Amino acid sequence: MSPSTSEVKAPSSRAKLIDAALTEIRVRGYNATTLDDLCAAAGVTKGAFFHHFKSKEDLAVAAADYWTEMSGELFGQASYHRHADPLDRLLGYIDLRAQLIRGTTAEFTCLAGTMTQEIFQTNPRIRKACFDSIAGHAEQLEDDIAAAIDLYRPGAGFTAKSLALHTQAVLQGAFILAKAKDDPGAVIDSIAHLRRYFELLFDRKPRG
Repeated sequence: MSPSTSEVKAPSSRAKLIDAALTEIRVRGYNATTLDDLCAAAGVTKGAFFHHFKSKEDLAVAAADYWTEMSGELFGQASYHRHADPLDRLLGYIDLRAQLIRGTTAEFTCLAGTMTQEIFQTNPRIRKACFDSIAGHAEQLEDDIAAAIDLYRPGAGFTAKSLALHTQAVLQGAFILAKAKDDPGAVIDSIAHLRRYFELLFDRKPRG
């Protein structure tokens, strides 16, 4: 039985503002996005804004935290976790990243990466929230990378943590290329190279 209209809870002003930040900042950039832009996109008044946030900076930090939570749920529930082989899980993760490249550049690029490029020297609070988001996402790969290292013994001197962060460096760099070229194909190509890198690094032999 479907809930009645009265039983469906409308998004709060705070949630609307965070959703607006996710979209507007990726389209306009952090510095160019004004409070008026955010309130208009959220359909709320400035009074509602200041009821929930003291400043645009506070909203940006909240948006980065929400981005972390949202992406964590998306990847945490993905089907590639069902693979028994850790390398298959890692390749499944990379394949999912490729599948998510759709829509406009602003729609598939990373909020944390976008803000970092602008504020890394001027706003330590937002920079930390963005790094925590990117590094926290990388941490989700560490166990599978460690298991793949144990299973395939690649022989290179690297840690699971460093390789996990490298995946994010590739993705964030690919997003910059896509913005520079205004072409999502740049991301697809970089993800394909990342997949080949993992296959070569772990050098899995055909199983008979």
